[in-house]
Amino acid sequence: MGRWTCCLCSRVADPLMLLLVLALGCNPSTAATASPSVPHVKPSYSFGRTFLGLDKCNACIGTSICKKFFKEEIRFDTWLSSHLKLPPSSLLSYSGNYTDDAKSWRLVDITRLTSKYQHDRADKRICTSLLKTKTCSLERALRRTQRFQKWLRAKRLTPDLVQGLSSPMLRCPSQRLLDRIVRRYAEVPDAGSIYMDHLTDRDKLRLLYTLAVNSHPILLQIFPDVEGWPFPRYLGSCGRLVVSASTRPLRDFFGAAPEVAADLALQLLAVLRSMGTNDLNYFFYFTHVDAGTFGVFSNGHLFIRDASTLGIIDKEEGSQLIDGQQEYKDIFSCLTVDCQSPFVSCDSIREKHSLVMVCQELLPKLLTGKFLPPVQEKIDAFLQRCARGLGDDRGVSEAVAELAGILKPLRSCDSRFAYRYPDCRYSDKY
Repeated sequence: MGRWTCCLCSRVADPLMLLLVLALGCNPSTAATASPSVPHVKPSYSFGRTFLGLDKCNACIGTSICKKFFKEEIRFDTWLSSHLKLPPSSLLSYSGNYTDDAKSWRLVDITRLTSKYQHDRADKRICTSLLKTKTCSLERALRRTQRFQKWLRAKRLTPDLVQGLSSPMLRCPSQRLLDRIVRRYAEVPDAGSIYMDHLTDRDKLRLLYTLAVNSHPILLQIFPDVEGWPFPRYLGSCGRLVVSASTRPLRDFFGAAPEVAADLALQLLAVLRSMGTNDLNYFFYFTHVDAGTFGVFSNGHLFIRDASTLGIIDKEEGSQLIDGQQEYKDIFSCLTVDCQSPFVSCDSIREKHSLVMVCQELLPKLLTGKFLPPVQEKIDAFLQRCARGLGDDRGVSEAVAELAGILKPLRSCDSRFAYRYPDCRYSDKY
């Protein structure tokens, strides 16, 4: 039959059809399976649970954004290369791209709460101190602790459940702050309740682990940018990686033009002012600042890029722990810090605390040598006085107003400052 078909084709088909038949070798099986070419299948991205930290769950941050990773809707910049290799797992942060529609992409920061080395040390500490082994099930070990057993029985997150944790946010906790954490914890479906009934055992362990390692993602969740707080948007977590809106660290702007430096310094002062005075009556203070603490969005807007060193004092309720209670220590107190590290007394924090740190560490690098002598001399004199603790009886508001008065005439109004342009042309605010 195949021979007959071939012969028939060679006699009656037009030249183009004949060429097709000859190309198929007059083989009936070949002709029967001929079809349009199969679309090229793009290579799939390979994560491995270890890179994401999913192998350590539920001693991890969460899983709310894992689907985005596996659907390739979050991509590391290195994935744009032909080899599609993941970046080294030893890095603390990565630049990535995020999409909701596979057409438009936006930059995001993908970060670890601490370095992989510190994570590994903490994991080993859990196993050796709790189970006396080199390796173990982290979840099983942490579930056996006295602290977590109290969490399992608790209906509400209370100050005694977080005492001794190293996070600055929890050194002077109020019940109002802890209720806000439970009500706005974004790794679970929103229940809008101050009670932990909607948290599973797994959810409670993830929340406790995050608070013990680094409270940065919790701060982004409970004080969201859409409500005007100076933090980048929290997008979700997968294993031990956190995804948030992208900002460039302030260190990238130390060599910026004078008008840019003046604008960023003014924004920095405004952030410090809002940390001390806000509608919710929370007082935020830094325990440490460096060139990566603050970041700048592409529109020129300055935000707190790293909230891990932020402490909170509730001016409405005050602290619910006395300093003696803060000295309680267990394995959760030692996951990322030395257990011998002393706690800062809640009563020792002053309003000017953060301003003095910024005057010592950041503003000189941003403003020194940028302006003409008369103005530069005024700036330098203020920074020296501020770095020494202000040295007078004036409050922070007066000190901030003094420097703002010097800097305000130095900034410009143009498209480089998209966050306030063109509003600055029509408003005295700018």
